[in-house]
Amino acid sequence: IQHNVTPRRSPTSAEAGASTTSAAVGSRADGAYVTITCQKRGQSVTGTYGTSTLWDYIGSGYVADAYVMTGSDGQVAPTCP
Repeated sequence: IQHNVTPRRSPTSAEAGASTTSAAVGSRADGAYVTITCQKRGQSVTGTYGTSTLWDYIGSGYVADAYVMTGSDGQVAPTCP
């Protein structure tokens, strides 16, 4: 399932871990679609879609779920190992 991204900063960065202090390992443009492979809990982030501790793994790193339009306030993918 693909989901739409809105930026935390433009472009939205993909982080190495589930935290804004993790190293940036990639980015996605505002409005880009991403595939969420799995999700895990991490740093609480407030974004376009509220406040969440969920982080979405999109293949190249993690994006804060608060910036991804998933259509749900809860987990929509399996838990990352």
